[in-house]
Amino acid sequence: MALFFLGIDGGGTRCRARVRDAAGRLLGEGDGGPANIHQDFTGSIVSIRAAGAAALTAAGLASAPANAIHAGLGLAGIVSDAATRRLGEAGLPFGAITAINDAHAACLGAHGGADGGIIITGTGSAGFALVGGAPHAAGGWGFELGDEGSGAIMGREAVRRAVLAIDGLGPQTPLLAAILDELGRDQPRLAAWARAAKPGDYARLAPRIWAAAAQGDPIGRGIVGQAVAAIANLARRLMQLGAPRLSMLGGMSANMLAKLPPDLSAAFVAPAADAADGAIMAARRAAALPMLVGQ
Repeated sequence: MALFFLGIDGGGTRCRARVRDAAGRLLGEGDGGPANIHQDFTGSIVSIRAAGAAALTAAGLASAPANAIHAGLGLAGIVSDAATRRLGEAGLPFGAITAINDAHAACLGAHGGADGGIIITGTGSAGFALVGGAPHAAGGWGFELGDEGSGAIMGREAVRRAVLAIDGLGPQTPLLAAILDELGRDQPRLAAWARAAKPGDYARLAPRIWAAAAQGDPIGRGIVGQAVAAIANLARRLMQLGAPRLSMLGGMSANMLAKLPPDLSAAFVAPAADAADGAIMAARRAAALPMLVGQ
């Protein structure tokens, strides 16, 4: 029976799926909603199913037997063996499942399974390296405990500064005025928004913060400076751990790379493949097949 490999890259904003055959040929792709299993396990399973079904349909494999599909799941929020076991018990319609953290999948893809490190800076942030084949993590503690240098933390800091400005406890700037125009200028509206807000809601403010910083807004520049310092700290830690090269991934990667000091930016290389292909590589390794970088 022919084998097909489904790679899922699931993060706090969306889920991407890709199908390749045993020779590594791309057959189809699909998308789904957020898939951070720590924040919303049930919703993540829905997103994985939707993205996987879309990719398999695009590949002409909607009716393929489940045992022909080997799935690699690279998901945000996998931080323990218990999380991996829970995924295996979730009834996903795949013959075999290999589940790893999204940062691990991204690192496999970025360096083709070889030693190296990655920094993810998008809705969340994390550093991860493979050194001598052994995994090393730095950061990636999630919105509640960490994620410094992420879009979500940048957005949260901007909203906090906006609240201080309302009370006259901090300066008002064009950036904060624009945020308050959108979210509301009274406590009931802002509090209601914050109660319902998820990391992705805060992260959607990040492009506005980058733009404001470029225009000289002092709050925007301060928030960007803090985020860049956090990412630089992650990069230095991965290099201390022995990562011979680094790649930057995520929606803010281009902005971050442009702001890093030269001694750090020189260590970065373009990724060979993305996290969806990294998840496929993990599934291929579990099936005792060579880890092919995507074709």
